[in-house]
Order: sequence, then structure tokens, then C-alpha cells
Amino acid sequence: MERSSPFMPWLRGYQRAWLKGDVIAGITAAAIVLPKALAYATVAGLPIQVGLYTCFVPMLVYALVGTSRPLSVSTSTTLAILTGTALAQAVPTGDAVELAKATAMLCLLTGAMLIVAGVLRLGFVANFISAPVLTGFKAGVAVVIIVDQIPKLLGLHISKSGFVHDVGAIVMALPEASVATAAVGLISIALLVGMERFVPKVPAPLVAVTLGIIAVPLLQLAVHGVSVVGHVPTGLPSIVLPGFSMAVSLWPAAAGIALMSFTESIAAGRAFVKPGEAYPQPNRELWATGLANVVSAPFGCMPSGGGTSQTAVNRMAGAQSQLAGLVTSLVALAAMLLLAPFIGKMPNTTLAAIVVVYSIGLFKPADFKAIHAIRGTEFWWAVAALLGVVLLGTLKGILVAIVISLMSLSYQSLNPALHVLRRKPGTLVFRPVSDRHPEDEATPGLLILRPEGRLFFGNAEHFGQRIQPMLVQTRPRVVILDMNAIFDIEYTALMAMIEAEEKQRLAGTELWLAGISPGVLATVRKSSLYDALGEQRMFYTVADAFTAWMERKHP
Repeated sequence: MERSSPFMPWLRGYQRAWLKGDVIAGITAAAIVLPKALAYATVAGLPIQVGLYTCFVPMLVYALVGTSRPLSVSTSTTLAILTGTALAQAVPTGDAVELAKATAMLCLLTGAMLIVAGVLRLGFVANFISAPVLTGFKAGVAVVIIVDQIPKLLGLHISKSGFVHDVGAIVMALPEASVATAAVGLISIALLVGMERFVPKVPAPLVAVTLGIIAVPLLQLAVHGVSVVGHVPTGLPSIVLPGFSMAVSLWPAAAGIALMSFTESIAAGRAFVKPGEAYPQPNRELWATGLANVVSAPFGCMPSGGGTSQTAVNRMAGAQSQLAGLVTSLVALAAMLLLAPFIGKMPNTTLAAIVVVYSIGLFKPADFKAIHAIRGTEFWWAVAALLGVVLLGTLKGILVAIVISLMSLSYQSLNPALHVLRRKPGTLVFRPVSDRHPEDEATPGLLILRPEGRLFFGNAEHFGQRIQPMLVQTRPRVVILDMNAIFDIEYTALMAMIEAEEKQRLAGTELWLAGISPGVLATVRKSSLYDALGEQRMFYTVADAFTAWMERKHP
């Protein structure tokens, strides 16, 4: 399924009727993407023009090799904060030359890891971090970014050294806030929020940036202490050689960025597939986003990936193919060549406002509420991921998110469901005990259980411990295990079942099996459990086993 041409796969079957929609979508998306990318470059602690470069090169490369039609590839809030944290650790002095080398190396490593993952066909990692943990992680990123941008928004100057310290420093410095800077920032926020709500089709970031640039000379904002971006070089980016000596210190961060880049890209690509369109091919997407990062590295770009909000704009504006992304990249190129002098007059507080408004969207209380309503335990996993990012930092926060995901997977594997089944009156339907069906009948002398999942060394003993009190309470003559939901049984679990069967048989309780899948049955046939049970204690369905019990009880 993934053997189509690796170069411009969308050309095959392209329809001329799509051209107008793709061009309009590409220009519209650029009006959203470019201002946000400029703002995200400041989040990463990089020169503002890096945002333009990251809209041009990765977008261009992905349009040539990517498999998702509407996916818009540049940078995102999450990638920006992860990049900023990594660069701050690699180049604590903030030296511009070293920072450029470190950025190129980080981008190269990120891309290389994505390509290697694609070669190894590791596309399944898109589902590696559970949805609740990812919800908590992104919420934590939102909190960290907003706190990071408040000083720029209010014109404060603080020394940053961690979330808790930064919050305290901001509170202490509030009396020194620049009234003019804060006013421009808050007006920008109100404008962005108002436009997103009442005129969502208008590119709010572009409007805010344009008005900010106009306001600087018109209202003489510089005189009132409102700082601007400053000089932005015109033209194509200079070639930067990666700092290969930094590879050892940067690779852990690159691994985290690669994971988040792919996770966000594949999620955005899947979310906006139209009926009849093919879904993005995960392994090809790894290769495409990886190549986009590798090619971007010497051009001074920051790590890139697909973004949900910009992909949504691209699709809603009429994008039918990757040509829309190609158009967006060309608009970025035009901005690099023609608009740099104007961008340099942009208020820094306006950029901070853009970051704050679009970072808040990462924190979704409704998602936490929904998780809590359905799975209370996973709600606390989401909270733990949030706190991990806030208190330990974004890079360690990824590790926390991965560890929590592994713990959740282990917890679910070690604690699979075990249901007691009862019979629906007058039928041969057996269903789990529930308050919704108090009329369901238990059969004296018979205990019917339905375990779910995989029986293996990690949960075999736990299963036995859960079943034992049921045996003591009901004292059945026969225990029927409905194996219909067991898809595998590992050697240790099988040995435990053989031992339990023998022990209960000596105590006067027989074990019967029903609904065994072919794979599990093949395993059981090779063991002494099959000899102990024989065909007479193994049944196709629970109904068959129940009928056999009733015939024995009432011959």
C-alpha cells in the first residue's frame, strides 16, 4: 500500500478543477502560518526570520514527498518550546553563531531520527503516547509558554531559571511593567480573540501584525517604551553547517522533538481526511517529515512538523492537494525577499500576544473533564503529565509522559477485566453482572467467568487472586471460563492454569473452558491441561457448556 512514487505522489490523479482551491488555500494558510511562525521563533529563542525560513523549506519539501493532502508543515507551539529548551541547554551563553549551529544540528538529528524510524517501519509510534497523557502534556506546554511570554507581553525584564522562580519573579516585577507595552499586548489579545470568535475566516494573526506595524510610527510607540523586533535580514537564508560536536548533548532532545513532530503531524493529517481520500501512510510520513527536517537544517530552520490549526485553515480554505502547501511556501519566500523591513517594525508584545492566544488552545479543560467522567484513573495520568512539564521542564516532561504511558499500558495489561456472567432469564444469553440487569440469574453450583485480554506471566497470579474469593463465596461444582475475549495465553499463565485446575479438581471443583480461539486452543493442545480437561470439558460457547451442566444436573 505504500509503494507509490516518493516524489510528488499527488500529481497522479490531480484534477485541474482543484487548482483554484489549492492556490486560494495556500495563500490563506500563509496569512495564518507566517505570523505564528514568526512568534514561535521567539519562543524558541531564535531570530524572528527563522520563522520565515521554517515556513519556506519544510513546507516545500513536504509538498514534494508527503502523503497527506491538506497537512501544513512548519512549526508549532509544542515544537517551539521544546526547541527553545534544548537550545538553552546546549548554548547557555546565547551566542548567535553557536545558536545557529546548534539549531542546524538539532534539526538534522530530528530529521535523521524520523527517517530511520520510517526505514524501520515504526509508524505505529504515532499511538505510543496515550490520549489522556498527551492532553496533559500539551496543557503543561501551554502553561509554560504563557508564563514565558508574560514578560514580553508586559514589557518586564526578569532572569529566567525555572517555572516556579519565573512566576515569582513576574509577580515581584509587576510594578515595573510598561503601561504602553501592556496596552498594546492586551489590545492585540482582544483583537485576536474577538476575530477568532466573530470573523473566524479572516486571518486574525495577519491583521494583528499589520495593525501593530502601522501603530508603531503612527502612535510613536517606541517613544513610550514599546520595543520592536528590529532588523530582519532580507533575502534567502545563509547556509549554516551543523555543530556536529553538539550531537551528543542534543540527541535526547531531538528524540523527543521527533516523537512530538510525528505525533502531531499524523494526528493533523488524519483529522482532516475527506471521505474517499486515502489516509496518510505513517511510515511514508516519517520519511517525509524527516526529509523536510534534514533538508531544512543548513538553511537555519528550526525543527518542523504538521500543525493542527494551520492544517484546519488550509483544508477549510479549499485545499485539495499538497499544491496548497507549495503555494504557502512560495508566499513565505516572497515575504523573505520583500517584507523583511516591515516585519522588523513589529512590536514584540504583539508577537507575545499571538503566542499566548494560540497556546491557550492547547489547554482544554473540557478534555480533562471528559477524561475524568469516563476514566478517573487516566484523568490523574493527564494531571501528572501536566505537572511533569510544568515542574520538571518540557524535555523531562516528555520523558514523564512516556513513562506514564508505559505505566498505563502496564496497568491495563496487569489488571485486565474479569466479569462474572449470569443468564438472561428464559434465554441462553450470558452477560456480565450489572445493576442494569438485576433480574439476571445465577445458577447454583455454577460459576461463569469471562476474563479479557492476554494471560501472561505479569497477570497470571493476579487473576488467581481475584478468582479465589469468588470460589470461596459461591463454592461451585463447575467453573466455566469464557475464553472468547482471551487472544493469547503465555507459558507461565498456562502453567498457572494447569496448577489451579489440578488443585480445584482435588477440592471438588471442575474447570470447563468455552469459546477458545484457534490460536489459544493450539497452545492448550500442546499442554497437559488439554489432557486433563479432555474434549468433554471444552465447549464452543458458554451456552453449550451451560446446556451440558443442566443435562448433568437433570439427566
